[in-house]
Amino acid sequence: MSDRLRVFAVVALLGFMAGIIAQVTMTYVVPWLIAVLPLLGGLTSFMVSGVAGAVLTVALVSVWAYLTGNRDTR
Repeated sequence: MSDRLRVFAVVALLGFMAGIIAQVTMTYVVPWLIAVLPLLGGLTSFMVSGVAGAVLTVALVSVWAYLTGNRDTR
């Protein structure tokens, strides 16, 4: 049971950090990108959100895979 609790705690911590990164991105990075790339306009926030979601998902799955490890030992 402690392994499962550890995985939940790590996922919760990663989710907390992902929320902070998302907030910083939406507060500082998106307005900067809109100012630098005005032709993208309204698409910038969607593109940044999509990239951030993809990176965070890969990071979460990688941590989960690393923590669970390979249980098939022969």
